[in-house]
Amino acid sequence: MGETTVTTADGRQQAAVAPVADEADGPGAGRAAPALLRRLRTPSRPRLWFEILLIAVSYWTYSLIRNAVPEQKAQALRNADWIWSAEQRLGIAVEQTVNHAVNGVTWLVVGMNYYYATLHFVVTLAVLVWLYRRHPGRYAAARLALFATTAVALVGYYLYPLAPPRLVPGGGFVDTVLVHDTWGSMASGDLKHMSNQYAAMPSMHIGWSLWCGLTVLALARVPWLRVLGALYPVATLVVIVATANHFWLDAVGGLLCVAFGYLVASLWYGALPHALPRLPQGREGSPERAAGKAAGRTPGRDRVRIRVAVRRRAAAGGDGAEAAQRSVAP
Repeated sequence: MGETTVTTADGRQQAAVAPVADEADGPGAGRAAPALLRRLRTPSRPRLWFEILLIAVSYWTYSLIRNAVPEQKAQALRNADWIWSAEQRLGIAVEQTVNHAVNGVTWLVVGMNYYYATLHFVVTLAVLVWLYRRHPGRYAAARLALFATTAVALVGYYLYPLAPPRLVPGGGFVDTVLVHDTWGSMASGDLKHMSNQYAAMPSMHIGWSLWCGLTVLALARVPWLRVLGALYPVATLVVIVATANHFWLDAVGGLLCVAFGYLVASLWYGALPHALPRLPQGREGSPERAAGKAAGRTPGRDRVRIRVAVRRRAAAGGDGAEAAQRSVAP
């Protein structure tokens, strides 16, 4: 606050307090928000405890919201009839043929039931752990793409309830989990009350498997691992169709969700996850390290050179260790 002199109605002068601009309104405040936003948009090394908590809470929230979607059975069955009829008119209704063919091979269909029930979670978590350990600079962007993919899928469950093929009356599909008495689906048997059975569009089995496949394909260096990354979403598509848990058009919905997820990640971080530095800022991306690499040296090598020079001078009987250290310093 500051003081100024004012003249009253009777001609006398008196001091008045004049407001002074608050420091928070100064130029520094204008720079604080962009600096904070820039820091949030810069990939940093993830913290293990935070990531475990975040993933656990996020999946719990996803399951809670998905199961909270009203089971609009009548509308879900009407939508399923429409999709099945549309596929038949277009000549692309292959789900029933695949379902019956696989159901005739017991060991194959039982394996697919377990594939459907387990790999959806196991592979996704494995890829997240691999990213955390081997690509920490890309982890946050890839995780954001996965979370955005999952979040937009919840919108689809609300707006377009859809029954899976195995629940379509008179559709002729086989519920492979029930027929072969295998533990393999949260939407069959006694577990069906724990999951919304009419949230089939989009397919997050496809969404998550495609995210895993693209991540491994883009970042893995071992050729056979990249091949597995490419094959994983294809195998998942066969499984969801063969077990009558999804129409193949549900997979198209999952693909669109993945595209949305990567769009969100690229807009927030300014690049797709695989295009970001492997190590977070301050390691591989720091200006000092980049300058050292450009000069053909690293801090670790410089320290080794200093120690070697000092030891050689000491062994020669000299007392100029400090001079030797200066001579090899960058």
